[in-house]
Amino acid sequence: MTVADLSARLTAYEGRPAVLGGRGRDPVDAAMIRHWCEAMGIPGPGPSGPGVGPGSGIGIGPGPGLGPGPVPGPGPGEAPPAMLQVWIMSGLSGAVGRTAAYEELVALLDRAGCTAVVATDCEQEYLRPLRTGDEITFDAVIESVSPRKTTALGTGHFITTRTEIRANGELAGIHRFRVLRYAPARTRSVSPAERPRPVINRDNAGFWEGVARHRLLIQRCTACGRQRFPWLPGCGECGSPLWEAVEASGEGVVFSYVVMHHPPAPGFEPPYAVGLIELAEGVRMISNLVGVEPGRIRIGMPVALEFVRSGEQELPVFRAYEEGL
Repeated sequence: MTVADLSARLTAYEGRPAVLGGRGRDPVDAAMIRHWCEAMGIPGPGPSGPGVGPGSGIGIGPGPGLGPGPVPGPGPGEAPPAMLQVWIMSGLSGAVGRTAAYEELVALLDRAGCTAVVATDCEQEYLRPLRTGDEITFDAVIESVSPRKTTALGTGHFITTRTEIRANGELAGIHRFRVLRYAPARTRSVSPAERPRPVINRDNAGFWEGVARHRLLIQRCTACGRQRFPWLPGCGECGSPLWEAVEASGEGVVFSYVVMHHPPAPGFEPPYAVGLIELAEGVRMISNLVGVEPGRIRIGMPVALEFVRSGEQELPVFRAYEEGL
C-alpha cells in the first residue's frame, strides 16, 4: 500500500464515532476531588464541601478564547475544571466502549507498522462546573487523522478524538485528545559517557538557553507574581500568559529522592541518585544529585547548583552537602 493510499484510507475515518453512549465509572464525588487536589499539590476540599476557594487558580474559565486574567476557582461541591477527563477514564482495566470504526482505524495503522502509541497533548473547553453527584456520560468522534509525519520517535499519524462530556445530560465540557501512532525509529547510538539529550521545545527553549550560559532560569508571572517551574506557557495560579524569566540562586534542599540501581542508563554509573529539589525560590525541579554517596542522602539535605557537560549539552545538577561538612 502506497503512502497516498494509506493516507486516503485513514482520513476516511474522520467524522466517524469513536465512543457511543459512554458512561463514567463513578459519579463526581468528593473523595476523588480530594485525592486529585492532593496529588496536584493544590488546596483541597474546604469545610463547606469539596472544591477549592476563589483565587486558587484551578478554575481557568468556561472555554478558550475568553482572554487572560484571574478566574475564581470552583466553589463548594464543584470539581476543578481541569479534572474533566478524570470522570471518563477507563482505569487500569483498559478502554471499553470503543466503536468498530475506531478499532478498524487502529488495526489499519498496526498493519502499516505503526504499532507504538504515545499521547501528545489535549485541549479542554469548560462549559459548566461538574458537581458532586453528577452522572457523567460522553460520546467521542474521530475528529482528524494527520498525513504521515516524521518525529524523533518515528514515523506515523496523529489521531485526534473529540469527546463531548455531559453531566446529568447537560453538556459540561469538550475534551480533545491527540495520540501519535508510529513505527518506532531506530535508536541513535549513544556514547557510554554521553547522557541522553533533553527534549527541547518552544515552551522550554528559554530554560535550556539559560543553562547553556550557566544560568538557572525559572518563570515569574507578571500578573500575580507567582514563580513556577517547569516552564509553562501560562500561569497555573491566575491563568495569565504573561511572564518573565528570572534567575534562581541555585540553592535549595532535597525534598525527595530515589536511588537508581537498574536498569543501566547511558552516562550514569549505578547506583546514582535522582532528587526532587526544592529551590530557595519555592519551586521544585528534578535533577541528578552528586557529591555524596547515594546511601547517605537524606530529606532536607542542602544542595547547590552545578553544571556538567555531556557531549555538546550543558546540564544542571545539584551537589548535596552533609551537615557539618
